[in-house]
Amino acid sequence: MEILADKFDDIKILRFEVPEFEHLDLNKKLFIYYLSQATLTGRDILWDQHGKHNLLLRDVLEAIYLLEDKGEEWDHFVVYLKKVWFASGPHHHYSTDKFVPGFTLDSFKSWIEKLKSGMGKLTSQHLTPENKRLLQRLVFDANFLSKRVNMNTSTDLVQGSANNFYEGPNQNEVEEFYRKQKENADNKKLSFGLNSKLIKENGAIKEQVYSERGLYAKALTAINHHLKQALLYVENSAQKESIELLIAFYKTGRLDLFDDFCIKWLSNLEGDIDFINGFIETYGDPLGIKATWEGVVQWIDTEETRKATIIADHADWFEQNSPTHQKFKKEKITGISLKAINAVMLGGDCYPASPLGINLPNAEWIREEYGSKSVTLINISNSHHKASLSTGFAEEFVLSKEEIALEKKYGAISDNLHTHLHECIGHGSGKMLPGISAEALKNYGSVIEEARADLCGLYFMYNPKMIELGLLPSLDAAKAHYNAYIRNGLLTQITRIKLGDKIEQAHMRNRQLIAAWAFEAGKGKVIEKVIENRKTYFRINDFEALHKLFGELLREIQRIKSEGDFASAQNIVETLGVNINRELHEEVLQRFEKLKVPPFTGFLNPNLVPIYKDNKIKDVVVNYLTDYTTQMMQYSTEYGVLNAID
Repeated sequence: MEILADKFDDIKILRFEVPEFEHLDLNKKLFIYYLSQATLTGRDILWDQHGKHNLLLRDVLEAIYLLEDKGEEWDHFVVYLKKVWFASGPHHHYSTDKFVPGFTLDSFKSWIEKLKSGMGKLTSQHLTPENKRLLQRLVFDANFLSKRVNMNTSTDLVQGSANNFYEGPNQNEVEEFYRKQKENADNKKLSFGLNSKLIKENGAIKEQVYSERGLYAKALTAINHHLKQALLYVENSAQKESIELLIAFYKTGRLDLFDDFCIKWLSNLEGDIDFINGFIETYGDPLGIKATWEGVVQWIDTEETRKATIIADHADWFEQNSPTHQKFKKEKITGISLKAINAVMLGGDCYPASPLGINLPNAEWIREEYGSKSVTLINISNSHHKASLSTGFAEEFVLSKEEIALEKKYGAISDNLHTHLHECIGHGSGKMLPGISAEALKNYGSVIEEARADLCGLYFMYNPKMIELGLLPSLDAAKAHYNAYIRNGLLTQITRIKLGDKIEQAHMRNRQLIAAWAFEAGKGKVIEKVIENRKTYFRINDFEALHKLFGELLREIQRIKSEGDFASAQNIVETLGVNINRELHEEVLQRFEKLKVPPFTGFLNPNLVPIYKDNKIKDVVVNYLTDYTTQMMQYSTEYGVLNAID
């Protein structure tokens, strides 16, 4: 199987394998198949959450793609369409800035004028003069809905963001609405606002809840249809009960049912197959309240999970040996689990750009009382690693041959260990002080939480205990990851940012924050900045000292989170995690441009094909024969359950 499937603009599309799928029994294949259908069916929800006009834009762009008379600027149009597919809308998936089309307004107008009702999914309502003008503004007006997630604290974060979580209210009104909702609720533990849109009409603010009876009814009804089919093939009672609770949640929109689902989902530790399906992550909302929809279907990698389970089994050791203050530690770690899995199907906010690891649920009170479940996506990580081996990236940004050798020898194993530690120990550790909620850090909450998890991994991986537990062959592997982390945080991750822009994505802010803090705390000696042949490098001179610095920062980051110290969170993020030195940025972009390697990676899903006999599915086979454009067009046709025109 060829790993690279497509390459355009700043994106490369890879394939991932699902090893040993053919050896599963039919019941497990059918369970995976119907869970996968439920995962793909939620696609339109994310598109609409990303922007009110995104489904309209997609329908029109895909109809243009089907035109026979294409014109001179067609290649630029295709790149734009592929970028819109990748981001589920016209805003970059990482920077959230609006794309700049490579074709002219005149070409766009000429293509639209050729469209007629019946082409693709178009109706006469798609092509009204008002909608044509709207799409022209959406594509070409840089000041119209310019930023999907605006994290600039000098602006109103709600009204300055183009996402579709809010319509009408300003930031203060949103925060006050949910403050009162929580204050007046009998159950104050609920994740208020997680699964709703907040609108302001005639001066009144109200919620439109996502449910079979409310917003996204068609998509959630369709997801539930597939979940009910999956119920026939569950491996155990915990899977059955959790899916039934998820169905009830989608039917009613009740947040207490979602909490019940999360708790039951945590108890399913025995099956080979697992899934994520729901309104999960809040990175797409600058206030960290609203969650985007996502789905993943996975089955266990037995050998890798054996290694990962060692970490979960020693969770108490990690907690008690953490450098954090004792009052911020859990007395007893319960319910922590970690599995290494092979992804089978990605959907919603996990597609095409996939995470490498996941730790859920996000509700802090559930984590403290019931624990958490972590997964590392081994086949996704392996595809990343295979694709990186021949790019020349390390050779360009690494100063010494010894460092390159360490990376090639230990890069994969140390990356996987850091992901395991990040998801299981990082997100699963620590506690809030009484009366403090995760919302206290507001728009900095996600960055602080990701920094906390990364620091846990960085601190513990450079410990002889990792060798004792059989998780690393030697501390040289930890050194390889320290090298890579500092290099990425101070240097190479800014290849993803346009010259002159600031860092806004939470994970990138977290990585720069950690690396920059360690560089400054080490006074340029623990980590040394080296200029050679007019190129900038960073070299670690003292790994032991860096290990101690990571421990010091972890102690402070845990304090900030546990105390809900907004002022300290704001200060450390804004001071260290946001700004980029322009001269260094320009140099790095020039060096990176010569490599011709897209900085962002996405994945095609494999095709799960049911084989019928006598109107019954007798087998499910997996193939990798599709390409990027075919899959995107196919998904719009088969899983386009929401109407662009309502």
